[in-house]
Amino acid sequence: MNDELTNTRNFLQAISDAIHFFIQDNVPGNWATLVQILAKFVVFAGLIYLVDLVVKLIINSVYKLLYDNDKHPVMKSIYVAKITNSFAHIISVLFASFSVDSFFYGRHPKSFIFLERMVYLAIVFVVAGMLYRGLNAFRNYFIIKQDFYKIMALNAVSQTVKIFGTFVSAIIAICVIFGISGTTIVGSLGAITAVLVLVFRDTILGFVTGLHVATSKNLKVGDWIGIPKYNLEGNIQDINLLTTKIQNFDKTISTIPTYDLLTTEIKNIQVMTESNTRRIKRSIIFNINSFKFLNEEILEKLSKVNLIKDYLEFKKTEMSEQRKFIDNPELLINGKQLTNIGVFREYVFNYLKNNPHIDQEGTILVRQLENTPQGLPLEIYCFTNDSEWGNYEDIQADIFDHLLVASKEFDLEVIQFAKI
Repeated sequence: MNDELTNTRNFLQAISDAIHFFIQDNVPGNWATLVQILAKFVVFAGLIYLVDLVVKLIINSVYKLLYDNDKHPVMKSIYVAKITNSFAHIISVLFASFSVDSFFYGRHPKSFIFLERMVYLAIVFVVAGMLYRGLNAFRNYFIIKQDFYKIMALNAVSQTVKIFGTFVSAIIAICVIFGISGTTIVGSLGAITAVLVLVFRDTILGFVTGLHVATSKNLKVGDWIGIPKYNLEGNIQDINLLTTKIQNFDKTISTIPTYDLLTTEIKNIQVMTESNTRRIKRSIIFNINSFKFLNEEILEKLSKVNLIKDYLEFKKTEMSEQRKFIDNPELLINGKQLTNIGVFREYVFNYLKNNPHIDQEGTILVRQLENTPQGLPLEIYCFTNDSEWGNYEDIQADIFDHLLVASKEFDLEVIQFAKI
């Protein structure tokens, strides 16, 4: 191995000497040194590029032969992140570090010092780039696996590492370029710690939020959410370290600070879509003055309504039996009686129970809310079995179209506006 390295070094030295003496013999003395340096640099850079190209071609060609996209998601994620290219870059800069001495040290020591520092600088950037691509490879793997919560955690970690990694790389690069001791710069960081914390405040909060969201599994990209604080409702497009993008239903894009996901009330409506159910919670307000007991004539009329036919027969029998044992049975207020609002409430419940678009396993309620100056609200609370927005609106509209008209058969008056 040592013999091969020696032979390679001698070969490079021979190339350098050939360039050196050729230019010395053919270029005037005033320009010879400059032309020698430029020519050697061009050949030096060309050799590095050639090594990088050949190594990259070999590694990528072999890599493609060794893995199957479907069977080896780890290897695929490495290839997509171009880590193989980073290996080629590392080999080429190591070759540059090995060969710079042969090209420049003997006859151009000042150029050698400059190029040596540039090579070390290139090594710093190539290693940093490889680490960044390694983080991207992790992210690609979980994208392939469609593990969106881990993707969010990796987004928070990788973006934080990239920011601080860039900061550290910049310090190392400054040390390399100017030949400064790293301990000198690191030692001075204590004086500006407070400034750094202030500068990276949103970054730190975004990092913590990303980890929290990923571990709690409350949100992920693609979820339909609502944020009352900002009056927003839409789908999450992206969650990164500093900002979260939300596409509203009017196709506009809203951007909020990521740390707001930790400190602000978030309504995740996606679970409704995943269960394919969506809640209906709406009221019809009735005029209390239209409420009344049902006499025999109205009961006979409503007994022909199929949804409450059995209910009315049972109630009429029950009331008839009771009225045999009370005083003044001719008065409707004595004993058990049915009201038009009560029977209508039963009708609405049976209508929902027989509606094919209502989720029968979910909660179905027809309830009276507290009286208001405008009237008595009768609330319908149930879930549709189709969460698609357009279908949901059609189902809800059909239900209330029917109920608003059906209420007239019960002599109920719907309030259209607040009476003064």
